[in-house]
Amino acid sequence: MPNIKPVSDLRNYNEVLRDVSVDSPVFLTKNGRGRYVIVDMAEYEKQAATLKLMSELAKAEKSAREKGLLSEEEADRVIQSL
Repeated sequence: MPNIKPVSDLRNYNEVLRDVSVDSPVFLTKNGRGRYVIVDMAEYEKQAATLKLMSELAKAEKSAREKGLLSEEEADRVIQSL
């Protein structure tokens, strides 16, 4: 169940921060609407790494569509030339 609190609860931020953990962010609302999210640093780093990986995979997929794939022999030659 999501942990949702009004942004005004930040007046006592220690209590809000106690509720933040990996896989359990705290969602803050302002005027009754979702506005901010507080996440654990480990979770943030995990999400950032996942986004970077997904971006690199998308680039590779685009390259494969546009330029084609290498055969096993071609890939071996490229690796040996490095």
